[in-house]
Amino acid sequence: MTIDKLFILKFLKFGVVGFSGVFVDFGITYLCKEKIKINKYLSNAIGFICAATSNYILNRIWTFQSENADVATEYGKFMLVSAIGLGINSLTLYILTDKLKWNFYLSKIFAIGAATLWNFFANLLFTFK
Repeated sequence: MTIDKLFILKFLKFGVVGFSGVFVDFGITYLCKEKIKINKYLSNAIGFICAATSNYILNRIWTFQSENADVATEYGKFMLVSAIGLGINSLTLYILTDKLKWNFYLSKIFAIGAATLWNFFANLLFTFK
């Protein structure tokens, strides 16, 4: 395989993992917002953090095949990248829902997309380098 094919394969794997994280994110967000009645932004953050944790595990094992023995530091880096991604996600969500008056869940799809690009490149170059 060439570097380009390896890069594309990693991005596709990252996308599959991220797609699984969408279910975790939406499920937890929905549960917190609609059933427990937590503020929509806090519900969004809780869903995002739960998805980021499941994504870390899957990306470590499958996407990047990390053999780093220092899991705590690697997880910390992943969560730092994810925290910045959460900021991108929340800012996008705020603009689309509060400023443009879009539907919350439609806005969340766009927010996830914006954060995904950041997360992939930051994790490729920083967390799992």
